[in-house]
Amino acid sequence: MGKPRMQNVIELAIVDRRPFAGGHSFRGVGPYERLVGRAHFAVDPSAPAQRSITDLAKAPRDGDGRVRFIADFMILKPVELARGNRRLFFDYGNRGNKRALQFFNDAPASNDPLELAHAGNGFLMRRGYAVAWLAWQGDMLPGDGRMLLDLPVATEDGRPITGPVRVEYIADEPGVTTFPLSGRVSTRSHPTVSLEPREATLTRRRYADDPRIVVPPEQWCFARIEGGGGLDNQGSERALVPSDRHIHMPNGFAPGWIYELVYTGRDPLVLGLGHVAVRDFVSFLRYGEVDAARQVNPLRETDGAIDKAYGWGRSQTGRCIRDFVHCGFNEDTEKRRVFDGVLPHVSGAGLMWMNHRFANLVNPAGQQYEDHFNPADRFPFSYAQTTDHLTGKRDAILKRPASDPLVIHTQTATEYWQRRGSLVHTDTRGNDLAQPATVRIYLWASSQHFADPAAKKPARGICQNYVNCVATSMLFRAALDAMDRWATDNVAPPPSRIPLRADGTLVTAAEWRDHFPKIPGSATPSGPSALQPLDFGPEFARGILSKEPPDVASGDGYAVLVPAVDADGNDRAGIRVPMVAAPLGTYTGWNLRSRGFGHGAMHEFTGSYIPFPESAEERRATGDPRAAILERYKDAAAYVAAIAEAAKALVADGLMLEEDVERCIAAAAGWGRPRHDVALE
Repeated sequence: MGKPRMQNVIELAIVDRRPFAGGHSFRGVGPYERLVGRAHFAVDPSAPAQRSITDLAKAPRDGDGRVRFIADFMILKPVELARGNRRLFFDYGNRGNKRALQFFNDAPASNDPLELAHAGNGFLMRRGYAVAWLAWQGDMLPGDGRMLLDLPVATEDGRPITGPVRVEYIADEPGVTTFPLSGRVSTRSHPTVSLEPREATLTRRRYADDPRIVVPPEQWCFARIEGGGGLDNQGSERALVPSDRHIHMPNGFAPGWIYELVYTGRDPLVLGLGHVAVRDFVSFLRYGEVDAARQVNPLRETDGAIDKAYGWGRSQTGRCIRDFVHCGFNEDTEKRRVFDGVLPHVSGAGLMWMNHRFANLVNPAGQQYEDHFNPADRFPFSYAQTTDHLTGKRDAILKRPASDPLVIHTQTATEYWQRRGSLVHTDTRGNDLAQPATVRIYLWASSQHFADPAAKKPARGICQNYVNCVATSMLFRAALDAMDRWATDNVAPPPSRIPLRADGTLVTAAEWRDHFPKIPGSATPSGPSALQPLDFGPEFARGILSKEPPDVASGDGYAVLVPAVDADGNDRAGIRVPMVAAPLGTYTGWNLRSRGFGHGAMHEFTGSYIPFPESAEERRATGDPRAAILERYKDAAAYVAAIAEAAKALVADGLMLEEDVERCIAAAAGWGRPRHDVALE
């Protein structure tokens, strides 16, 4: 007989336990407590449940033959579990940061939620959820309260593994001379094998598709700057320190240019273990009774137990959810479903660049200007089964009925412009694609990728227009309630609300341009971020990128379409939140870089707010084709009434909660200031 298979083990070491929100009693549930600790994992590298993890077989093992790793965790739970709703809400976080309370509770952003203010409006607590976070991103560095996942370094028979690494750097201001090799101070860099610049290649280009211009090796080095006070009245002084984790240009990186470094790195982490960590942690909280140290599951300490588990993530972590499901990790080692439902937000059509050697998890995934040639956006794009017309491959994100979760996928206008969001619900040629009955997809019309629940004055940054100000947090709350009814009582959510080719609300860039209003002084994008297949070498399927930069396929690539707009330039299809249904301006999913910063290219995940003229006189003076504010609403009270009507319509459609109507009305007072730039009384 063969050797019996080892079991994965987990131990939760709780290091801090205290009341949350000062012991505040949340309506119907009572007080909450906060648990902070580290989860210790040990997994069998040869077991089918994690055999697909790149380089796991090359990780060091303990005396039992398991691979060990450790992750930070935090849990907010009712003190009396029996008064909760027996549901686990797992927030994937984002680049080590906790996000759920900010977006579901309209709370201030915090990586150390403890005070009553961090509970915000209390939504998740009033519903009785146990809220949990676990570090899943293994290349984060300590700082700012980020959650950390300590992973093993892969080696080849005890020798360092080396390979090609490619990173982009874009300076948004003059005087930037040094970057970590990873491109982000929060993120571990893959050390360079050699400090000799001639053994690497640094190029720069103005736009993503431009030819690469080599930067001579005499103009840069692998080094960092240290500064401090000098002696003998010399004042401050600086030192140039050779570094295998930094790049330095004495004359500075020119703002707005795309710099790209390709070098030979070493010591890759086994980053794919992030999926295993989430799977085993959530599975234990849901099904486990005691951990490896015989400690009771903290969600089973009294009369509690978890009946349902939901996973939520936005942007990077929305992609992580899709990748987690596609790769089969929603089935635990005992063949049980991990998440009953998942709610990926603003992921667009992407997966994760994670279960790969020398991956850089912090990187955004393939915008028009930034990190355009990124492996995250790859087939399959949709939850439904379809064929890649460029490669002939057939696949879907949902393909395991026994373990696949229910899905509520939400995305903003930005994802259609920058994250190839149309491919979530079309085939690769751009034809409407019917989704499984277990999927809902909603466009949050005319909103942008990051919609801060906190009201702030309009700002531009390095963009040409004000940043999009549309508030959408009310939709998160309604979506979670809808998911719980679906998973618990089989009450289906409202039908998907997406732009479609069939009704003319999903269009090409040329069709969009024919209908977008000619707003005086406002430029428009050349089109959405295009997508061609990328060839990273023959071992990409095994998680090894041997060709950097990748070869880019010629031709038109995949069809990327955008939402059609009305006469104001606002999206016609999707869920139009009250601010869009009763607008004070044009709200778009795109914004353009200013001169000197990549002029004319779309900026990251930023949308636009282009105010309406305030009066008919202003409209005539400027030649603006859009109706003026006072032509739409006779006064501020009429605007508030229009917002109230739009909010109540969303409640009637099951897309917003009744409790959020008054919040929308309150936010509309004074012409929606400070979000809006309106000078009217």
